[in-house]
Amino acid sequence: MAQSIFTHLVHRQHLDAVFEIDSAATSREEIGNPPHYGTKNKLYEEHIPLIPHRARQMTRDDYLYYDLLIGMDTANIRNMTRIAGGSDSQQKIFKMLSFADYGTNHKLTAARDVADPWYTGDFDATFDDVISGCRGLLEYIKEVYNL
Repeated sequence: MAQSIFTHLVHRQHLDAVFEIDSAATSREEIGNPPHYGTKNKLYEEHIPLIPHRARQMTRDDYLYYDLLIGMDTANIRNMTRIAGGSDSQQKIFKMLSFADYGTNHKLTAARDVADPWYTGDFDATFDDVISGCRGLLEYIKEVYNL
């Protein structure tokens, strides 16, 4: 969901050429699977194009290659840090909702976890969390990287 939402926001601001957006799992449960039908349905309802992909495992090379890595919850952050080699020495790993208020106060905040629809079944709450985080993330990147 986050990859599709963030790609959509970037496209609307005509910044496609300066972003490389990808998605990777921090655990092995969903490797090879397409996005959940609930995700597909919610994105369709919100008129956001689905970025077709199949889940793949995050690697240490991802940590070395990308400027930022965004996790949805505490378990993601812990797993991403482990995959990165045990520490976030380059300070690239962030929780999605750390950016939720960035557009208003220009500060990263301690953040709760994104509501996980795998457990809650509530794709509306997840969408609200993710779009809020993605909007702030885009503002953060535009400011930090002078876009």
